[in-house]
Amino acid sequence: MLTLERQNKIIEILRKKKQVSTQKLKDILDVSGATIRNDLKKLEKEGRLERVHGGAFFINKEPCQEGYKDFHFRSEKNIVEKKSIGKVTSNLIDKKQTILLDASSTVLYLLDYLHEKERLTIVTNGLYTALEVKDFPNVDVILIGGMLKGNSGAIEGVMGADILSKINVDMMITSAHGFTIKDGLTDFNFYEVLLKTKMKEKVDKLIAILDHTKIGRTSASSFAEASEVDILVTDFKTPKSEIDKFRNAGIEVIVADNIEQN
Repeated sequence: MLTLERQNKIIEILRKKKQVSTQKLKDILDVSGATIRNDLKKLEKEGRLERVHGGAFFINKEPCQEGYKDFHFRSEKNIVEKKSIGKVTSNLIDKKQTILLDASSTVLYLLDYLHEKERLTIVTNGLYTALEVKDFPNVDVILIGGMLKGNSGAIEGVMGADILSKINVDMMITSAHGFTIKDGLTDFNFYEVLLKTKMKEKVDKLIAILDHTKIGRTSASSFAEASEVDILVTDFKTPKSEIDKFRNAGIEVIVADNIEQN
């Protein structure tokens, strides 16, 4: 289980039970007590729980609208759908490929399925993405440099984009805040959009991985036209009418089945 996924599970348990012991979390998640204590320390530092002797209790602090930009808040949303998308997307990746991954929370749920891939090179502007895959024995990681802001797992801006000119890339896998035929792939962070645009220019194959909440939605700035998207991977909750729009526009659409029902 990914670190982020485990920590989100802890929050999910606390939301239901309001308080829980370290021993109980250790049993449920099948990890060491030291791992649980480290998770609780990090989550407390983020203001998501409060530790007490032998456990923790939930802080009922709902994020404000601005909280959508907070990476951990976003990663908690639509977890089953993101896992389902991640599993399907992994089948599109062959051994010995070099792939560009963005900093989205959806990409994080792809990483669990890359353990078995042989000799991958991952190029990313995602800080959490790089940290999760750095110890994979079969993966080389290239982190794109730039500016890092609070409440974000993304390295932004084009300061480190020149590294892309030195790398041959097979495909880019990206999420977005929204995707429509008219506006293409859009995001709210202008500096991240600039970097994603540079990343997109390096590849011949662009794969968009978007859960149903992103489909038919638009945001501040576009980094790819709809016609530039080769494959859209979405989940089982996306309306058929929306899927048909993209297929009629010549985009290959793959709909991921519910992973919890397989």
